[in-house]
Order: sequence, then structure tokens, then C-alpha cells
Amino acid sequence: MSSETTSVEQSGWPLTTRDRHWTQWQLFVVLLVAAAATWCYIIGEYVGYYLNLKMGFAAMTAGSMIGMLLVTLAVVPVATRYGVDSIAGATPQFGNRGWLLTVFLQYASIIGWNSLLLIFFGKSVAQLLSTLGVTTAENVGTVVRVSTALACISVFVVLLGGATGLERVAKVLFFFIVGIGFWMTWLLLTQQSGAIAAAKPAYASGNLRWDYVTGLEIGIVSLLSWWPYIGAMVRESPNAHTATLPAMLGMGLPVPLLSLVGLAAILALKVSDPSAWMVQLGGTIYGAVALLFVIAANLGTTMAGVYATGIGLRQVPGLSKLPWSVIILFGLLPVLGIGLFIPDLFFDNFGTFLAFIGVFFAPLCAIQIVDYFLLRGQRIDIRAIYQQGEGSAYAYWAGFNPAAILGMAAGFATYVYLLNPVTYASRTPYEYLTASLPTALIGGLVYTIITLFVVKPAGKGGYR
Repeated sequence: MSSETTSVEQSGWPLTTRDRHWTQWQLFVVLLVAAAATWCYIIGEYVGYYLNLKMGFAAMTAGSMIGMLLVTLAVVPVATRYGVDSIAGATPQFGNRGWLLTVFLQYASIIGWNSLLLIFFGKSVAQLLSTLGVTTAENVGTVVRVSTALACISVFVVLLGGATGLERVAKVLFFFIVGIGFWMTWLLLTQQSGAIAAAKPAYASGNLRWDYVTGLEIGIVSLLSWWPYIGAMVRESPNAHTATLPAMLGMGLPVPLLSLVGLAAILALKVSDPSAWMVQLGGTIYGAVALLFVIAANLGTTMAGVYATGIGLRQVPGLSKLPWSVIILFGLLPVLGIGLFIPDLFFDNFGTFLAFIGVFFAPLCAIQIVDYFLLRGQRIDIRAIYQQGEGSAYAYWAGFNPAAILGMAAGFATYVYLLNPVTYASRTPYEYLTASLPTALIGGLVYTIITLFVVKPAGKGGYR
């Protein structure tokens, strides 16, 4: 691929159709490698607290596909039609300054996830070396820090090639991740079938409806967190037809399939981390294979996250002209700092951080869906996305669209009212509707009402 094409891939500018080279299969491989990571076992573990294997898998699958559908409708049509990433695609709704809110959500979410994955990566390397007798428990902290630093360096080197480097590495990781993942699932389900069937969820409420809806909610909110990632990758596809199926099947379906491993493990063995229970099932060799799987999966997802962060940061004034290598460092240095200085503190408190970041993605997706499909008739002004100042169609009031801000606030309030994302204390009608779906509905409804009665009559936002 020419250096000219590579520079286009690394920019925040829209990709023209001749700059988009990924086939449906290539996109599917990249998205699957991005989706397959440690968080799948954590998702399965959380669902296993409330549901058995059959109902848990059904809830995770339904929730994941619902969440992925919302993300796909919000991002894929605009990203593939105009060649923009998730951040640029949010400018028509939030304004030519208000989109900085989405940059913060993307940056904070991906930095948080990448920190978790690379700390887990370091812990897996430490455990692998310990399993093989290379190191001792006293050296775990040092091994975690050194491994995290080496992983950051590896990600940096690969992503110097932009989307091309990401796609090439994804091809290598794809067969390893898929093959070992299915092997671990088969091994667990066949050797522990009796224990899984007899297991009782540890925190089941006694209300089966509430437990099932909670499993559904975990699936939905987990997949909504793909919003920051997906735009930077699907914009490499020539059209929505090429991107939609890989998005739904490459990102939506692998999560519940791999989460099944964590679900079954927490039910039967009371631990979701495969590097721990694989040693119980097959000894040192099985444990080493599982650790290699975790290492490869987390590395692939981190690469996708840093690339998406880089493309998003290109939209920030002052960063757009920086070299691509510097942009990548903006996505890696915070991760490296967390991994070197506060790995345990961050790892132990990650759930609280993620809970409050994640609740914003439901109203964000709803706002984009209703704006693009209902209010704009599937048309946006691509030039206005990159125009600053009051002359832009997306200038609104001082660059901020009050409809989007109030829609996000209403959605957040709805979610927190229905479900405390930290304690999981809930209020009716959560047990019938989940928390994410009413949040999306209220956020989109508030946005629509304010747009129709305030924004459009004021001649703001480029509406016709």
C-alpha cells in the first residue's frame, strides 16, 4: 500500500471511496479480534452471579445483539457513507465545539479499557512465567510493569502503519483467538457439565424476571461501549452493506460466545479467568495455552482501541497536524503511566469508573439515530463538520447544541434512577424494561422535542 494511502488512513479527514480498501472479510477479522478480550470473561462472570448457563447465555446473546444494533445504527451509516469516525459523526448533533464531550467519552473509555487489558496482559505474563517456573511470586509486580511497557511498545510499533498495521496483525491473531477460544469452551462444557448443571448463581435475587433482565442489561451496556471503537474501523469499508454484517457478527456475536466461557467457569469453578481454571482442568500445559490466549486477545483489542483513539484525537484543534507517532503516544502514555505506577489501584476500582462512563453511550446512540434517520433524512453537511466558528451549519449556540446536552443529561438521570450502576439497586420498571433501553428512549425523545421546538425554529443546526 502506498505511503499516500497510509497517511490518509492516519488522518482525521474523511476517507473517499477510493481510499477504503477493507473487504467484508477483512473488517470481520479486525472487529472480531477487537471484540475478543478479557472483558468477555468478566461479562460472563457478572451474568453468572444471577443466572444459570442456559438463561445466562440467552440473556447475554440477546443483550449483546441489542446493544450492537444500537451502536451499528448510530455509527455505521454515517461512517461508511462519509468516511468519518465516531467522533466526527457526532458533530452534527453536538456542535462544532460540543463534540469535545464525545472526545472525552471516547478517550476516557478507551484509556480505561486499555489500561485494564494491558494490566491483565502483564498479570497473565507473570502467571505464565510462574507456571513455567521461570519467575517467583515475589517478582510478580516487576513482571507486570515490564510486560505492560513491552506491550505498549509493541502496540506503538504496529500502529505506526495505521489501519494497515492493525489489519495485518489481526489476520495473525484471528485463527489463534478463534481456535483456542472454541477449544476452551468445549473443554469446560464437556469436563464440567455436571458441576455447571448443578450450580446455583451466587447472587440470584429470587425474582427470575429481575435476574434475566439484569443479564440482558449487562449484555446491552457492554456492547454499547463499542461506540468509541467502531467508527474508526468501519470507515475503512466502502459502504454500509459491506460493514453492517461484520459489525453485528464480528463484534456483536463473539462477545456472548466467549462470555460463555466466563459464565460456565464462574458457575462450576467459581473463577472466570481461564488462566486459573485451565490449570485445574489440564495442568501446566493447558494453563500456558490459556495464558497465551489471554495475552494475544488483549493485545489485539488494545491495538484497535489505540487506533480508534488516534483517529478521534485528530479532530481536536492543535492535534490534527501532529505526526501520527505523536498521536499514538497520546493514546498509550496514560495507559503506560497507569500500568507502571498504579496498576493494582486502578485494577481494583475499574468497575466504578466504567459504570459511570458506560451509562452515557445509550443516550448518545439514540441521539445520533433519531437525528440522522428522522430529523435530517440521512443527510449531513460533511464540510460543516470540519468548519469552526459561527459560520458553520453546526455552530448552534457558541458551538454547543443544547438539545444534545439536555438529551444526554436526561438519559443519564433516567439510567441512575432505574439502576445504580455500582450497587445494582433498581427501581420499577427496570425489571421489565432494563435501564439502557428507557435511557436511550428518553435521551432520544428529549433531543427530538428540543430540536423540533427550539433548534429548528431558530434556524440552527443545518436542518432543512
